[in-house]
Order: sequence, then C-alpha cells, then structure tokens
Amino acid sequence: MILKKDNFRLGMALGLLLPLISLVLYYFAKFYPLYTIDEMLGAFKTNKSLVRAISITCLFLNVVLFTIYINTRKDKTAKGIFVITIIYAISSLIFNYFG
Repeated sequence: MILKKDNFRLGMALGLLLPLISLVLYYFAKFYPLYTIDEMLGAFKTNKSLVRAISITCLFLNVVLFTIYINTRKDKTAKGIFVITIIYAISSLIFNYFG
C-alpha cells in the first residue's frame, strides 16, 4: 500500500498530484456546468480572491496527507510533500500579489 512507503520522490509526486485533484474537485463543486475549465482558469487572472480560495483548498489536502505521513513516521515522504506544499504556497502568494 502507498502509505507504507517512505520515499522522498513519492512525497513530491503526492504533493503535486493532490492539489491537482483538489482543483478538479473544486471546479466540479463550484463552476460546473456553468463554466468550462478554460473559463475558470481565465478567471484567475482577474479575480485574486478566487486564486486565494482555490489555493487554500488545494493545499488543504497536502496538509492532511503531510499529517498522516508524519504520524506514521514516514519522514522522507512527509518531507517531499512539505517541499511541494511550500513551493505551491510561495507561488500562490507571488501570483496573488505580483501577478
């Protein structure tokens, strides 16, 4: 099972994958069927509060997964998730304030 592995690259892969899954789920929960994915992504450029809301929901899954791996003492995987989470958070802040 995937929770039993302790690998930095696995953590990075999970850290990249979960926010993308969260973005798709957010799209279906808030925008579907009124808007296409392209229209939602285009709205990021004009609506900074939307970027903040989606960033929070996307990073939430990473925080939950990070906590699970820390509690099961899979530190290498947790480090990979943490690194990607920090990269997402910093890029979201840069996009939100300077983009």
